[in-house]
Amino acid sequence: MRRLLRSWRHRVAVVGHSMEPTLRAGDWLLVDPLAFRRRSPAAGDLVVAADPRQPARWLVKRVAEVQADTALVLAGDHPAHRRDPGSMATVAENDVIGRPWLRYWPPRRLGRLS
Repeated sequence: MRRLLRSWRHRVAVVGHSMEPTLRAGDWLLVDPLAFRRRSPAAGDLVVAADPRQPARWLVKRVAEVQADTALVLAGDHPAHRRDPGSMATVAENDVIGRPWLRYWPPRRLGRLS
């Protein structure tokens, strides 16, 4: 219950198709802001991070690579967008807001994210 309460303030809506098939436009996710408190994000993790191009905007991406200077290369899951520069971003580990862990909307797609 505690995880649900702390996540409710950190909701995010998916816009666009770069994370298909994992996430679809219109999905709403709860984000755990404490998920990476004890460990750093690793390659393969889903993360929510501030967009380096527009810091007020949040990105939902997968960690494609962890660089030696704790920079994270983020990319989408969709094969057609995976290497598209507009779908990729490099962020500092400190810019990670949390880990999306639950899709709560639409109801037919309700479930935990891995």
